[in-house]
Amino acid sequence: MSGLASLWGVGRLRPAPGTWGSLVALAPGAALLALGGPGLVALAALALAWAGWRAVSALPPDEQANDAGWIVVDEAAGQWLALAGLATVTPAGLVAAFLLFRAFDVLKPWPVSWADRRKDALGIMLDDLVAGALAAAILLAVRLVVPEALP
Repeated sequence: MSGLASLWGVGRLRPAPGTWGSLVALAPGAALLALGGPGLVALAALALAWAGWRAVSALPPDEQANDAGWIVVDEAAGQWLALAGLATVTPAGLVAAFLLFRAFDVLKPWPVSWADRRKDALGIMLDDLVAGALAAAILLAVRLVVPEALP
C-alpha cells in the first residue's frame, strides 16, 4: 500500500514532495477532464481519495500521525478535485488550478487547517480534499463572473 501512498516513489522526490505529487497528478487529471469533463475528474478524485485513505490507513500509526512527507496520494486527489473547477483543459486553467491548490494546501486557511488537525489517515486525505474543493470553487466562480478568463 505504500506504493500508492507515495504515488510509486514520487513522494520521495526532494525538495517539496507535495508539490511534486500535485505536479505529477496534473497530466492524468487533465486527461480525465478532457475525456469526461468536470464530473469525471471529480469522481476520479473521490475514488483516488478512497483508495488513498485505504493505503494510508494500512501504514503504521506514527506515519499517519506525523503525515509523513512521502505520502502524496492526498495531493493527487486534491489536485484532481481542484481541476473539477475547470470546464476544459487550457494552459491558463491548469496553472490556476495548480497554484490555487498548492496555496490552500501550504497555507492551510480554515477549513483546511481544521481537517489538518486530525492526526490519522482521514485527516491526511481530508485536508487536501478541502484545499482542492476551495480551489475548484474559486475557479468555478471566476468562470461564472469572467467567462473569458477560463474558457
